[in-house]
Amino acid sequence: MVRGIYGLAAMAIAGLLVCTPAHADSKREGDSSDVLGTWSFQTKPYRNGECMMSGTMYLSPHPDEGQYSCELTAVEVCSMWGRSVVRQSCKARRFGDQISIRSQIEEMLEAKVEGLIYVPDNFTLTIQSADRMFGALVSAVTAPAEFRRANDGIS
Repeated sequence: MVRGIYGLAAMAIAGLLVCTPAHADSKREGDSSDVLGTWSFQTKPYRNGECMMSGTMYLSPHPDEGQYSCELTAVEVCSMWGRSVVRQSCKARRFGDQISIRSQIEEMLEAKVEGLIYVPDNFTLTIQSADRMFGALVSAVTAPAEFRRANDGIS
């Protein structure tokens, strides 16, 4: 009888261990500390409402803690000179719930006006949740910007 009770207790403990999630898996969906992955962004209108920027950013791991490698593609549309599409590499640095993104132009995929100088797009953001960051474009102009985690839907 005693052996049966110990066997039952051992099975119960083993069952609990199997059902308990590992601590290493705690940085999953819903955890605002995990900012890796693809984000889409959009600014509020700037230059007296003449321009707006949208695009995508991909944050990937970096060997140094609190830093990320990133790529972003910005699409700027201005009523006075048209549309620009710019591929940029970037480095992101995290300080608590703040993220600073510093970019470098890699390629002008589409130019608005020949001879017009495009300045790299930098951002200062605050992590609001696991799928939203809010802050500002800090470049040739400053404008509020919102980043949303991109959905992995079927197209």
